Amino acid sequence: MAPEKLPRIAVVNSDRCKPKKCRQECKRGCPVVMAGKHCIEVTQSSSIAFISEELCIGCGICVKKCPFDAIEIINLPKDLDKDTTHRYGPNTFKLHRLPVPRPGHVLGLVGKNGIGKSTALKVLAGMLKPNLGRFNSPPDWQEILTYFRGSELQSYFTRILEENLKAIIKPQYVDNLPKSLCGSVGKLLEESDEKGTREEICRELELNTVLDHEIKNLSGGELQRFAIARTAIKNADIYMFDEPSCYLDVKQRLKAAKVIRSLLRPNSYVIVVEHDLSVLDYLSDYICCLYGKEGVYGVVTLPLSVREGINVFLAGFIPTENLRFRDESLTFKVAETPEGNQEEIQTYSRYKYPTMSKTLGNFKLDVLAGEFTDSQIIVMLGENGTGKSTFIRMLAGLLHPDTVEASTVEIPEFNVSYKPQKIATKFESTVRDLLHQKIRGSYVHPQFISDVIKPLMIEQLMDLKVVNLSGGELQRVALCLCLGKPADIYLIDEPSAFLDSEQRIIASKVIKRFIFHAKKTAFVVEHDFIMATYLADRVIVFDGKASVGCTAKSPESLLTGMNHFLAHLDITFRRDPTNYRPRINKLDSTKDREQKSAGSYYYLD
Repeated sequence: MAPEKLPRIAVVNSDRCKPKKCRQECKRGCPVVMAGKHCIEVTQSSSIAFISEELCIGCGICVKKCPFDAIEIINLPKDLDKDTTHRYGPNTFKLHRLPVPRPGHVLGLVGKNGIGKSTALKVLAGMLKPNLGRFNSPPDWQEILTYFRGSELQSYFTRILEENLKAIIKPQYVDNLPKSLCGSVGKLLEESDEKGTREEICRELELNTVLDHEIKNLSGGELQRFAIARTAIKNADIYMFDEPSCYLDVKQRLKAAKVIRSLLRPNSYVIVVEHDLSVLDYLSDYICCLYGKEGVYGVVTLPLSVREGINVFLAGFIPTENLRFRDESLTFKVAETPEGNQEEIQTYSRYKYPTMSKTLGNFKLDVLAGEFTDSQIIVMLGENGTGKSTFIRMLAGLLHPDTVEASTVEIPEFNVSYKPQKIATKFESTVRDLLHQKIRGSYVHPQFISDVIKPLMIEQLMDLKVVNLSGGELQRVALCLCLGKPADIYLIDEPSAFLDSEQRIIASKVIKRFIFHAKKTAFVVEHDFIMATYLADRVIVFDGKASVGCTAKSPESLLTGMNHFLAHLDITFRRDPTNYRPRINKLDSTKDREQKSAGSYYYLD
C-alpha cells in the first residue's frame, strides 16, 4: 500500500521572484521536471514561476537553488487539508479554519504578523467571501453554509446574509488616516456619530483637548484614540479592532479596553487583534490563537479560555491537537538575569547623575538624583507626555538641563546609542548597506550575529530596500543598529512598537542578553507591561500631570516601583503560575480588592 501523501503548500513570493533576471535555477534543478513532468513552469510571459503542489515531492531543491529566496515549500499536518478556508490564488497564502465569534462576548486573536489575522477579519466582516481554497471555481454562499454546517460559524454567516449585519473595522495602521481624512477631530467625530455617544467616548478617551486640532497634526497616540472613538460611535453589529493599543501608554490602553468592552450587546460581536498580551487578557472573554508560517499559511485554533489561549500561544504547543508550532516555550521569570558571583557584581562600575530640571515651553521636568551600574536595564514608567523622552535626551547630551543642583555629582559624559520612538526611513539602499555604513564592525562579528542579528531575523531582510520595510521590520533593524553601536549607555524608546507578541518577547531577550554580556547599561521606555517587567532590573517612575509638570523619581527596585506606578493607575497585577506572565486583575474582582487592601498592586508570588 502506497504511503499517504502529505498535503503540501508551495508559495512563490511575487515581490522577490524575478524569472527574467535569473537562469531559472528552480526549474533546472527540479527532479520532477527532469523526469518530464511540468512541476515548475516558467514561460516567456510569466511574471513569476508556477509550482504544482500536486506534482511537488517536497525535496526542497528549488528553495535552495532560488537566487532571490522567493520560494517556500511547507509540508502541512495531514488533517489540515480539508480545513482550507481561503486562498488568494496559485502559490499564494492559505488560511485554514476561522475564529469563532460569539454574540455578547469579546473574541481576542493572538498570533504572529503575516499569518492571516487580517484575512480572517475581512472574511468575518463579510468583506471577503471565503473560497474554501478553490480560487479557480469559488463556491456560492449555499455551499459555504453547508461547509460550516453544525458549527457556530454557520449561524454567524447565516445572520450576516439574512439580517444584513453591519461590520466596521478599526484599521491597523492609524498613521495612514490623515491621507484619507481631512478636517478637525471634532468635525470628523460629529459626522460619524450614529449613536449619540460622542461626548461620552471623547471624555473616556481624553480627546476633548484635541477636538479643534486638524487630523494631520495629531500624534500617533492621538490618532489611535481618534480611530477607536470613530469606530465606537458608529452603529454596527460587528466591531473589529486591529491593534488598538499601538502608540498608547498603559493608562490609555486600559481606558481604550473599557470603551471596547462597553460596545458589547446581547446580539453584537466584538473581535480584537492585539499583541500586548496583558491588554488582550484584560479585554477578552475567550481567545483564538493563530500559528503557521508568515506569508505562507496560517491556522486558527478552536476557541480557548483567555488564560489557556494565551498560555497555549506562549507554550507553542496545542494539547487538543497534540501539535507543537514553536520549538521553545516563552516564560517571564523576573530573575532571568544571571545573578553571577557577588564579587564580580561588586566590581561593576557605578554611575551617578544629579538632581536637575528642564523646561520646554509650558512643560517642566524635574529629575531626582539617581545612580545605576553596568549590566543593568532601567525601565521608565509613565504616561505619554510625562518627559520620558526628554530625560533620555538629557542623559544622551542632546538636551542640556536648565538647572543642576549644586553637589559633588556632575552629569557624566557618556558614549550613548539612541533608538528614537519614531523611526524615519530616508535611506534609499538595502539593509545590508545600511548596517555596513552604520555598524561596520559589529554586524560581521560572530558574537553580535548570534546574539542580535539571528534572533531578530535581520538576515532575511539584508537584501531588501530600507524604504520598503514594514513597521515591524524597520523596528528590528533600528534595534540592531542601536545595539551595534559601541556605547556606554543604550537608550531605547518603545522597542515593542509594530512588533507582534512573539517578536516582542524575542526582542526583550536580545536586549537583556546583550546588556548583561556587554556589561553596559540600558534605559528603556516601554508601555507593554509584559515586556517592561521582563526587561526591568530597576525602574524610574514619572509622577505628575502630563504635558504640564512631572518628576522623574530615583531608580528603585521593580517591586516598589511597580507598586507605586500601579497604585497611581488604580490597577493590580498578579503572575500566572504556569509561565509567570503578569496578568491584570479585573476591576473590583476578589483578587483586585484583596491586593488593594494589602497595598500589593504588583503581586509576584
